[in-house]
Amino acid sequence: MVKAIMHGCNGKMGQVISGLVKEDEGIEIVAGIDKFTGIENPYPVFTSLAACDVQADVVIDFSIAAAVDELLDTCVEKKLPVVLCTTGLSEEQLAKVKEAGEKVAVLRSANMSLGVNLLMKLLKDAAKVLAPAGFDIEIVEKHHNQKVDAPSGTAIALADSINEAMDDQYVYKYDRSQERKKREKNEIGIVAVRGGTIVGQHDVIFAGADEVIEFHHTAYSKAIFGKGAVEAAKFLAGKPAGMYDMSDVIGL
Repeated sequence: MVKAIMHGCNGKMGQVISGLVKEDEGIEIVAGIDKFTGIENPYPVFTSLAACDVQADVVIDFSIAAAVDELLDTCVEKKLPVVLCTTGLSEEQLAKVKEAGEKVAVLRSANMSLGVNLLMKLLKDAAKVLAPAGFDIEIVEKHHNQKVDAPSGTAIALADSINEAMDDQYVYKYDRSQERKKREKNEIGIVAVRGGTIVGQHDVIFAGADEVIEFHHTAYSKAIFGKGAVEAAKFLAGKPAGMYDMSDVIGL
């Protein structure tokens, strides 16, 4: 059985994953990490990974960007594989993630759901056909009013999948309010909506002359992200150093 440490165990996703693991015979959470200790868990909780003295095979991270630097340093020090699900990382942090991947196994995905990762593949195929035909590309993402980063990591990942398929010819446009001019052909507009209790919605729009093609994904529950993280943790335990993503887990 895989032994996991839940980094961010008392957050919403940490609690979702704790519940899912109870029903999974292939993995158990042996310790949690969280600055907030006001929730009772069936495992010991430490305020930092460095302070944790429980042996484990893998770390699952659903925390905040500010906690990621220390997490990566400790995972490298302890030789712990890590499933990194926290979004909103800076360019410096993303560089640090790649650096950590040279020393331990790191699985990073902005979205852990099967559907979103399949969508990324479909977008690559669509972009190869539609972009050369002059279709403009726009992304609209919607999340609950408690989400602190914008645009979402998933929206960026969707844009990145398109850009990767098109040899990185696109730039991302997050705000058009400060200038009055037509959109450039090589831009992908990304719009963030925050409101209510929306778990997560992403629309990718390919707008051409007299026709529009839209790809839509809706998450109705955070459980879809938690299930993916659990499967990723079981996959990553025991893997050699390197960068992994959900396509490795689900075989896309």
